[in-house]
Formats: sequence, C-alpha cells, structure tokens
Amino acid sequence: MKNLLTIAGSDSSGGAGIQADLKTFAAHGTFGMSVITAITAQNTQGVRAVENITATMVKEQIDAIFEDIPVHAVKIGMVSETPIIECIADRLRYYQPEYIVVDPVMVSKSGYLLLEPSACKALCQKLIPLATLVTPNLPEAEVIVGFPVKTKADMLLAAKHIINLGAKNVLVKGGHLESSADDLLFDGTTSTWFTAERQATKNTHGTGCTLSSALASNLANNVPLIQAVTNSKAYISKAIEYSLALGKGCGPTHHFVDLYKLAGWL
Repeated sequence: MKNLLTIAGSDSSGGAGIQADLKTFAAHGTFGMSVITAITAQNTQGVRAVENITATMVKEQIDAIFEDIPVHAVKIGMVSETPIIECIADRLRYYQPEYIVVDPVMVSKSGYLLLEPSACKALCQKLIPLATLVTPNLPEAEVIVGFPVKTKADMLLAAKHIINLGAKNVLVKGGHLESSADDLLFDGTTSTWFTAERQATKNTHGTGCTLSSALASNLANNVPLIQAVTNSKAYISKAIEYSLALGKGCGPTHHFVDLYKLAGWL
C-alpha cells in the first residue's frame, strides 16, 4: 500500500480540503496522512472564518511524518500565507518525495479568499517549481499567469507560462469554459486534451481537491500520467454524478460511490 500526504486546510463540513483528500486517498486503496495548514469554519453555503496554523507547527507536522513513514506522493492544497509556503517548500526540497501535486487553491466556491494576494508570488516561486503536476482551474490560472484565460488557446498559453515557472506538468481545468469543459495536460512539449460532459448539479463542493488527490493517488500507484488523468477524471465524474444534496448550498461529491454500490447502499 502506498502512503500519501496531503498538506492543506481543514473543511469542517467534510466536502473539501483535508477531509476530501483523505477520503479520496482511501477510495484509491492508499493510506492517507495529513499536515493541516489552516482551520476553516465552513459549510455548503460558504466559508465563515479561517485561522491559519503557524509555519512552525506546519514544519513539525511535516517532519513528524517524513522522519517516520515513507511518503510516496504529496498533494498540496490550501496554503494561504507566505511563511507557510516557504516552510513547505523548504521541507519538501529536503525530503524530496517522488511526486508532488499542487492544487493552487485561491478562492472558495462561495468567493472567500483562501490565498493572500501577497502569497501568490511565493506560491509561484517556491511551490510550483517543485511540482510534478499543477492543477489550476481557469480563474487560478489567470492569477498565476497575469492574463485572462477564457478560451482553449488561452489555456495553452497559460500552461506554457506555468511550465516556464518550473513545473514538470500542468493540467489546466476547463470547467469554467463557456463552450465545453475540456481539460488540457501539457508537459512542456505535448498537449493532450481531455473531454468531459457538464453535469447538471450544483453539488460540486470539493471537486478540485478530490481531483488533485485522485491524481496523486494514481501517480503514487505508478500509473502513467496520461492514464492517471483519465482515471482521475472518470473518478471525479462519477463522484459528481452521485453527489450528495447535503445542506442548503452546494453539496459535496460522493467519494465512495463504488464501495457504496458494492455494499448495496446505492
């Protein structure tokens, strides 16, 4: 069994963040571990408050894991402050895990700012160069590259820019496109497009966290990158198809669809 580490914020409603990551790791037959960077008070309607963990405590969590347990892949989610980003980058350069998936979480689905504007530069300079794979959606890509990303042509330009920042691969997610929901995987040379149909549901809370964790799980399980993206997109599509109408807002995706079907619960 592979051991995966998520470095991200906690979602008290369980649909995104650390909670979504650990569920996704488990659904892929891997053992999940966590380093919590922030505690959020949120539900399906939005984020009420965020309290960051100190960089010192983030460092202690990372060291505690790596000094004791082999880590086969790392997924990085919400990292809102520059000191936290610098700490994570320093420890990952030291421990050098084989796979690092960076999901540049910046704004919650309800519009709450999760990455301080001053920390974006640190994210681009410190974490993206360490990434095996970066997974921005279109608004996140726009913040990283500094120009509008509205079309497929824009997505390719943004992907090239992110590769130039030092990432090995980038998956630009096209869920915000008007004409389609296609994603672009770019490795600096080759572009691979992945098509997907939009699903008519508001219950998509945590989709970015879930997809990036599925990607980390597939990579840790030695699945080649293109197949890892294919597998992960199939997983998130099914999780959205069977999403949960939980709460009064945007409900979460269903991380254990296959297990529930096997048990006869669906």
